[in-house]
Amino acid sequence: MTEIRGIPFDAPLYHGDEEHDSAFLNCQAVQAIFTIASDVGRLLPKQLIPAANPPIGVVGIASYGSSIVGPYLEQYSGIEVRDPGGQTGFYIPYIYVTANDAALASGREGLGAPKKFAHIALTREGGLVQGTLERPAGKRLLTITAQPDSRLRTAARQICSAHTNFYSIRHLPPITQSGKGAATQLVKWCTDRTFRRDESGEEVLFTGPISLTYDSPSVIDPVHNVAVREIMLGTYEEYDSRLQVVDLLSSA
Repeated sequence: MTEIRGIPFDAPLYHGDEEHDSAFLNCQAVQAIFTIASDVGRLLPKQLIPAANPPIGVVGIASYGSSIVGPYLEQYSGIEVRDPGGQTGFYIPYIYVTANDAALASGREGLGAPKKFAHIALTREGGLVQGTLERPAGKRLLTITAQPDSRLRTAARQICSAHTNFYSIRHLPPITQSGKGAATQLVKWCTDRTFRRDESGEEVLFTGPISLTYDSPSVIDPVHNVAVREIMLGTYEEYDSRLQVVDLLSSA
């Protein structure tokens, strides 16, 4: 069994093993799936191509009630891609977490997920659910506002898969002028979600009107590069999830 450990080795910031993967419990998320208005080619590594034309994007905000690195909130932006093996998933160009150093370090070091600290909120007011991302505080980068007023039925359920592949670039910069120590790796990982069921036995997976706005574009945090052309689906979800690494697709 391979153990995954951070540093320092005698007191790692995070640790786990391949058998048990990474568990996320009591999760809530709001997300928008949409066609992308902008050219995404410059955001993708050369091994990945858009899976659709126009490209499809996802932006979401999730609250993880419990995980092996503790509770935290996360904002993620993804572009649907096809890998060299023909499988599809989402490449993650931007991802943010609230102040949880283990969540930040494990994501960057283990997966190459380019996590940064940010101010993230997921709130409810009446029948509305709203997620926001700010970095720094007061600099509103995006807002998702949803009115999840109906169950997600069979036709749309296929878009919201329980199993999802993801891709990210893990990079170590060189430590000498000759380039020693440099490594750039394309990592494939996945999540498997088990949606919570309510007292009637139905999944807590709702849809309804949703808006995604990039409130204050920033060259420092250009999440607006995944520009919205047309919203395809908005969801509110409650679930438990497992994350695991699938493969190393390239290394240079």
